[in-house]
Amino acid sequence: MPNMKLLVVGSINMDIFTYVENHPKPGETIKSGKVLYSGGGKGANQAVAASLSGAEVHMLGAVGSDAFGKPLIESLRGYQVNIENVMVKNMNSGLAFITVDQSGENYIVLSEGANGLIAKENIDKLFAASGLPSAVLVQNEINWDATIYTMEKAKENNCKVYYNAAPAKKITDEVFELIDVLIINETEAQTLTGIEPTTKEELLKVIQQLINRGIEEVIITLGKQGVFYGDRNGERFSMPAFKVTSKDTTAAGDTFVGAYVTNRLLGRKVHRALEYASAAAAIAVTREGAQISIPNKEEVEEFLRRNQKD
Repeated sequence: MPNMKLLVVGSINMDIFTYVENHPKPGETIKSGKVLYSGGGKGANQAVAASLSGAEVHMLGAVGSDAFGKPLIESLRGYQVNIENVMVKNMNSGLAFITVDQSGENYIVLSEGANGLIAKENIDKLFAASGLPSAVLVQNEINWDATIYTMEKAKENNCKVYYNAAPAKKITDEVFELIDVLIINETEAQTLTGIEPTTKEELLKVIQQLINRGIEEVIITLGKQGVFYGDRNGERFSMPAFKVTSKDTTAAGDTFVGAYVTNRLLGRKVHRALEYASAAAAIAVTREGAQISIPNKEEVEEFLRRNQKD
């Protein structure tokens, strides 16, 4: 039986959505068709996606003492995410203000709030506890010192490090050496390598540069164009996206990440894990909201049965 314990160290936000026909121009005021509040944050979203896909997920994060803190914790609990290490800080919770247009594309403004107060001693306490995780998953929405320290502790304890480098941020060579699996989109790929991956040749260059800097596996998500994969053993391939009608792309990337990590923890091969993760993300974009849009494994498996690729 594989070790299915996954530690997610990352952000927990209240997402405040407004839905519009078209995004406003500079200086323009427009009306929103509706407003939606949904538990979010890249860390929390990925934790939920992993849990719904079958992992035993433990979340380390922070919320505020405001009116959003308790609902955010209860949302995670409702998705069977272990919240023993979610702290309440005496300040506001993290917030994301998200505007979604009629094509499903979004603009997002983040307010870090309590997410910026995760400290090294919180991470030490978690790794000192019994039952180490099989893998650790981190992103870029909490303070950077805590993210790096989590990677370092994971390496010390032989835990695999999955890093979703979002939002985009430049990192040093020393950090690359801490990462086992890197999951990025095109913007993040360009930030990390200086190469804008618009062709297959450029995607191959991005993969090779990142492998040369110490990473074992690189996954580049390409939205409607699917994903591109490469690893240290020389494997290189693309996989098309499932065709669906998009309502809201907000949590698609996080859904992909959490679903992929869980499938790898289950021992599934890369192709199968990528197919599952792509299907989960495809379902998520057909729904509004963040965590409320993420499908469970039964929904994903049914989707795959109905959309078998050749």
